[in-house]
Amino acid sequence: MNAPRAEGLGPEAEGALAGEGRRDFSHYSLNDALDNASALVPRLRDRAKATEQARCMLPATVDDLHASGLLRIVQPKRWGGMELPFDSLVRIPAELARGCASTAWCVGNWAIHHWMLALYEEQAQCDIWDQDPDALIASGIAYPQGRARAVAGGYVLSGYWNFSSGVDPSPWNMLAALLRDGDHVVDYLMCLVPRADYEIIDDWHVMGMSGTGSKSVKAENVFVPSHRALSMLKARGGREFPGAAIHHNPLFSIGLSTMGSHCLVGAAIGNAQAALDASIALVEQRSTSYQSLKMRDLPTVQQRLAAAGARIDAARALALEDCALAQRMAEAGQLPGLLEKLRPKRNVAFAVQLCTEAVDSLHSMAGANGIYHHDPLQGIFRDAHALMGHFGFSWDAQSVPWGAVAVGSDYKAPATL
Repeated sequence: MNAPRAEGLGPEAEGALAGEGRRDFSHYSLNDALDNASALVPRLRDRAKATEQARCMLPATVDDLHASGLLRIVQPKRWGGMELPFDSLVRIPAELARGCASTAWCVGNWAIHHWMLALYEEQAQCDIWDQDPDALIASGIAYPQGRARAVAGGYVLSGYWNFSSGVDPSPWNMLAALLRDGDHVVDYLMCLVPRADYEIIDDWHVMGMSGTGSKSVKAENVFVPSHRALSMLKARGGREFPGAAIHHNPLFSIGLSTMGSHCLVGAAIGNAQAALDASIALVEQRSTSYQSLKMRDLPTVQQRLAAAGARIDAARALALEDCALAQRMAEAGQLPGLLEKLRPKRNVAFAVQLCTEAVDSLHSMAGANGIYHHDPLQGIFRDAHALMGHFGFSWDAQSVPWGAVAVGSDYKAPATL
């Protein structure tokens, strides 16, 4: 079913409103979502510099994202979400990143947090979505940065978490913590915490991806009711997660630790695609400064563009095939083995490496023009290297485990895998 269009943006916010003035995107298709993402690209490109300078998402961009429904692509339909296949978490950010990689990164984060909330007990979902199904949820995902202590009715949470992307406009946060019995870790929790219960630390002064606003957050002795604490040992794939009682779509049976970084790879793919698009436009019109040769007629330039395009296409295909395989296995009720779990983690890191290589090659081809602040390639270059710093994209960290298991070497898998 095609959604209504308005002002070039795609589905009209008013046209999607359901009861109590709430937006309902449950009838939207993947094509509708892609159309909305494409329509936003020019706006995001125009705002990219201001977004970088603001060091967070601009309110106008957040408003556009809410109106488009792109933050709710994998939210359950029960609360008006699209509940699209898992590969939408790659496709939508990849399209948006053609305009702004920071926006795409935040969309990937916010969208998968809607998917994650569906794994919690029904009461936790009602706590947030009954009040506001559009509610944004940020995260702090490093378990050792948080400490949880069991008490009557829940847990007491403390910690200091880096890289909480999109935290400024988010009324909620998912904060990771280790639950210990003495020195022994007994559980890995992802705790839902309202904005009033944690402090945002304004420390996000970085070389790239500045617009993500990935600031640190701090919490001290915050009570978290038990229904708002999800054991990540139950989110490793299959139907053990508490939300399985109300959500039967296999989409929610996909393992989080296995596929969690795929919501961010689209930012790298679309960012590299933006570099290729800008480079092609430049080559079509430019002559070399010293020899008056047309760049488009140089075989070396043609070859470099082709190689960059091949790397980007390969990265996209690799990420999408990972998602398709995970979706097929979930639909068949199959649980992946260890090597199958490590494969997409290896692949997503390799895909980002391919995208970074493409950007580096294109930026180098731009020559001295690529060092000017007004040239889009310098921003794309900085964003590419900044986002590659994510642990999930570390080739060293994500390649060795797969290789070790493949050859039968000793490897101790993380408990959450």
